[in-house]
Amino acid sequence: MSYSLDFLNMIKNSSENSSKVPTTKRAKKPDKTIAVIDTETNWNDEVMSIGIALADPAGFEHIDFKYYVIDPEYRVGGMFSGVLRTSCSVPMEVVSRKEAISGISDYLKGNGVTGIYAYNARFDRSHLMELSGFEWYDIMRIAAYKQFNHSIPDDAALCKSGRLKSGYSVENILKMLRKDAAYSEVHNAIEDAIDELTIMKLLGQGLDVYTCAKL
Repeated sequence: MSYSLDFLNMIKNSSENSSKVPTTKRAKKPDKTIAVIDTETNWNDEVMSIGIALADPAGFEHIDFKYYVIDPEYRVGGMFSGVLRTSCSVPMEVVSRKEAISGISDYLKGNGVTGIYAYNARFDRSHLMELSGFEWYDIMRIAAYKQFNHSIPDDAALCKSGRLKSGYSVENILKMLRKDAAYSEVHNAIEDAIDELTIMKLLGQGLDVYTCAKL
């Protein structure tokens, strides 16, 4: 897939024009912080964007965000290239993979993060092996189970373990939790990371529950 020079410049230049996050006031940094990470890949199954949402594990309130678009991988194009430019106000950094990984590692360590949380975390971890020194936890392993997710309908088809047999994507789970059938997943790495953090908040489970979701 090819893109016009104007489109490529728009992606590159947006990192200079983006404003700082939220209209909301940032929470005070707690003693311990968790990170929710989401990645998007190009047609070659290479990471082309990474979104990170830092949160207070006590209430899963956001603290800070980072969003990287990986150059030149994003230029290959992918299924969700059209939404690389986020609609939220998180600054976008267009950098090489090496620069992104170095920046993320320093960012996580500087904020006292030891645990990374992701939805279907095996996928994200396998694409970010440089971050395998951190502990990884799979949000999906909690959200897809009736005993942890009380928004799952009583008549839903479940495995004997209590896991939904199907329909447990980020989009489906947030529709249940929010009771909002109109919700649609964006497939932009930072916006999806924020949505995955929202899932953790709406599930209402303490961080200790996620020990069974450790990879």
